[in-house]
Amino acid sequence: MGRFAVVATREPGARRAASGDSDWLTLGQAAKFLGVAQSTIRKWSDVGRVPAFYTPGGHRRYKRHDLEAFLERSGPGKPARGPLVLLVDDDAQVREVVRINLEMEGYAVREAANAEDGLEALEDEAPDLILLDVMMPQVDGWEMLRRVQERHGVGSIPVVMFSGQIDARNEAAQRGAQGFVGKPFDLRALIEQTKQIVPA
Repeated sequence: MGRFAVVATREPGARRAASGDSDWLTLGQAAKFLGVAQSTIRKWSDVGRVPAFYTPGGHRRYKRHDLEAFLERSGPGKPARGPLVLLVDDDAQVREVVRINLEMEGYAVREAANAEDGLEALEDEAPDLILLDVMMPQVDGWEMLRRVQERHGVGSIPVVMFSGQIDARNEAAQRGAQGFVGKPFDLRALIEQTKQIVPA
């Protein structure tokens, strides 16, 4: 396999890997460098936010310099990450669609497939917002909401519930959730509620 040319010039102070590291990064390396999911950087490449080059085999490659420039554009001196959203839903397809759209709006997203994983993620790092499905196996969204409030206090971490149950909207408000979106939900409505509660 042919090697890519190495770019010799660098700006002073630019982040640099250990000596000998290539200036070309794979999709996985680039995603790790920017702190986002691989699907997110693919999407950014498709819309031209991050330049991508392709190998003869069709694999994406990224110049380290382009990624550094992208980080500078997204906020000099700040972490290259927006507010953290914890997304808890047992439907993997729902999580993927919501995560990609939130990341495109500038949010960092952590996913959990059930309430127990969500509570564990909460202990690792407190999110700025929790998006929580009501109907989940074993521990449902109401019980997770109660545990979050018990551990962190009511309203200390905003929670938006989503459910297909007709009476869930009133119950969400009564239980102290900051927002509610019906399922199957309008993705734009979910994004707008997120932006109102925690602007990116």
